[in-house]
Amino acid sequence: MGETGLTELEASRLLEAGQGNQMPDGSSRSLQQILSANVFTLFNAIMLASAVILLLLGRWQDALFALPALLNTVIGVVQESSAKRVLDRLAVLNAPTARVRRDGVDHEIALEDVVLGDLLVLRSGDQVTADARVTQVAASGGGGLEVDESLLSGESEPVRKHPDDEVLSGSLIVAGSGLGQVIRVGADSYAAGLTAEARRFSLVHSELRSSIDRLLRWITWALAPVVLIVAYGQIRSHGGWDAAVASGAWRDALVGAVAAVVAMIPLGLVLMTSIAFAVSGVTLARRQVLVQELPAVEGLARVDVLCVDKTGTLTTGEIVFADAYPTGEVSGWRAVLGRMSEAPDANATARCLARPFGTGQALPVVDTIPFDSERKWSAMVIGGDSASSGNWVLGAPEFVLDGAHHISSRIALARAGELAASGLRTLVLARSSQAGDYGEQPVLPAGLLPAALLTFREQVRPDAADTLGYFADQGVEVLVISGDEPGTVAAVARQVGLRCGQGYDARDLPDDIDELGGVLGRERVFGRVTPTQKRSIVRALQHRGHVVAMTGDGVNDALAIKESDLGIAMDTAAQATKAVARLVLLDGRFERMPGVVAEGRRVIANIERVSKLFLTKTVYAVVIAMIFGVVAWSFPFLPRQLSVTNALTIGVPAFFLALMPNSARYHSGFLKRALLFSIPSGLIVASGLVALQIAASRLGAVTEMQLQSASVLVLAGIALWVLAVLARPFHPFRLFIVLAMYAGLGLAWAVPVVREFFLLDWLPQPLALLVAGIVTIGMVLVELLGVWHRRFTGIAG
Repeated sequence: MGETGLTELEASRLLEAGQGNQMPDGSSRSLQQILSANVFTLFNAIMLASAVILLLLGRWQDALFALPALLNTVIGVVQESSAKRVLDRLAVLNAPTARVRRDGVDHEIALEDVVLGDLLVLRSGDQVTADARVTQVAASGGGGLEVDESLLSGESEPVRKHPDDEVLSGSLIVAGSGLGQVIRVGADSYAAGLTAEARRFSLVHSELRSSIDRLLRWITWALAPVVLIVAYGQIRSHGGWDAAVASGAWRDALVGAVAAVVAMIPLGLVLMTSIAFAVSGVTLARRQVLVQELPAVEGLARVDVLCVDKTGTLTTGEIVFADAYPTGEVSGWRAVLGRMSEAPDANATARCLARPFGTGQALPVVDTIPFDSERKWSAMVIGGDSASSGNWVLGAPEFVLDGAHHISSRIALARAGELAASGLRTLVLARSSQAGDYGEQPVLPAGLLPAALLTFREQVRPDAADTLGYFADQGVEVLVISGDEPGTVAAVARQVGLRCGQGYDARDLPDDIDELGGVLGRERVFGRVTPTQKRSIVRALQHRGHVVAMTGDGVNDALAIKESDLGIAMDTAAQATKAVARLVLLDGRFERMPGVVAEGRRVIANIERVSKLFLTKTVYAVVIAMIFGVVAWSFPFLPRQLSVTNALTIGVPAFFLALMPNSARYHSGFLKRALLFSIPSGLIVASGLVALQIAASRLGAVTEMQLQSASVLVLAGIALWVLAVLARPFHPFRLFIVLAMYAGLGLAWAVPVVREFFLLDWLPQPLALLVAGIVTIGMVLVELLGVWHRRFTGIAG
């Protein structure tokens, strides 16, 4: 093939044989799978069956519970479909076309038309479109083929490539030109591997969501035996199967069984959680924080380890001049630095010298040698007879002064070592009166004398120190992991207030996850970290029981961000990194993070509060169903009556409580705390209803409607005090909500049309006094439970 590349015929045959650069599409989960997972569930089957039964019986008024179940399903499908769409758009390669040489002629073709064995034409500014082996490097003016692999590896310095070296898809050509033979295409390429890993479908871990899902599974599987008991009890309460069928009372028995089933399921809890997440997402969007998966707003409230990348997170990625240390041996160097800063081929380091040293336009430039990452220096020849005339070299001290014997050179090298050890990037400017050989392979001129040592540092984000201080105060451990040199990373870490040593070289990290965890327990700053090591670090921390957040902006951060419990991308992040992140800081302001933490805490604390309301209902519904079924009592409520009690004691107040401000710190064990309150409170409500049934039977003639109405009052009276206990500490709006719910209960009786729709009746005096006594005792017991729960858990509310 030589330097002419493949022929068009050869390329066409390879493409037909499946050797093209076609990238795999899609995530690991199809839309059909998402629909199936959210629609065809045991939970939905029970709700649908219950609704169908009531509709067939002509009791549509009692089937309103189906609406929350439908909304739960819709929200689940929308959330997972949104995550799938983001992942399917993910790409490491952004180049619109590829440049290849075929039949000795250069062509621009579509990315997918590149085939195995093609000859890529590599030019400055190009993105490498397939993994290739360099076959030729064209050098001119001392330059060469330099590749920026920072997006892939995190290494900020360009890498010099020689013939037979590999260049990876997704990297950028920043200097020089050359040819490379394609050795991997499509799914086998490096970019495709990163994309496939990042596209792996997963939902952010949410303690709230997982705990609620676990509860729903428990409740759903417990329904079968409970339903059998309830159905048996309802038929017995209507005289047995024969009597119930003959009189048509089986319809009422079936409605009672459905009411018992519906009462046991906390329908609104999932819906309320989703609404709280959605409102938080809108709130954070107004603060320039994009939430790509709603439960992510909870994540930072649980995080106890925050892993941050240096470049783009702690720093802006810009190099700034720090200080100059003249040697006193050479004059005229300031003007030369100003002139170097304005050279057409000046790199970022040279350009940042313009502000401190001005311009040197008056100096006549005879020749320039651009910076090269391999030789580590650049040069400029100044003509004339001024103090600035001569051969000037700017570069790494150990390269520029290598072999120098003058005492000033040895002193400069020693001082440069001290400055570099502090984490500052250190260069030396040296001058020689002798001519240098600046041909194809430039050679340093002899007799170089150091004029000044120059130090540089990365521009630290102004908000980084305060933000990291906030996390330290909150007990969140911060690790800095970067692809840069460990000393440089440690210097930046110290600038933002982190206590650390000289930085740990990740090339020495162990592969064993337990040994790696031990190192992570001792060290805080890591350099030379590869993308797979970043992911291993996240896994090792999770293996030790930590909840890990990861921030970054490069493709090299994407795998770790994907693996972490909460991935956060900066505004400057690569497309692939933003796609896998759960949160994106749209304006790149790291100081937004404390606000995200506060929002997450508000969501967790409020959902924990309202979950106790929903779970209290589940507990008393299960207990009532079991007891009434075994004893063969008629179920004390119609489904529509449960709708009004649910709305007043749970639905309406839960909506407002879930969205209120709450700055309580997160404590693990959400489900345990919720059950510690909900089980006793549910038993108190159930005991009140059982006591009502027993006592009412001794009062004489009490109609079925009166007994159902009394049951509604007992349930609502005690459950509203549960609400009053959970709404504390009171402030005006919370107090207003509790009082408004009591007023709503009164209106259900006071407004005739409402009373008739829900089949409620006024109570005779003996029954009314009995209800008042049971409710009072229940309120006292709930109050004592609230005091005990706060003391036992150490958490208010």
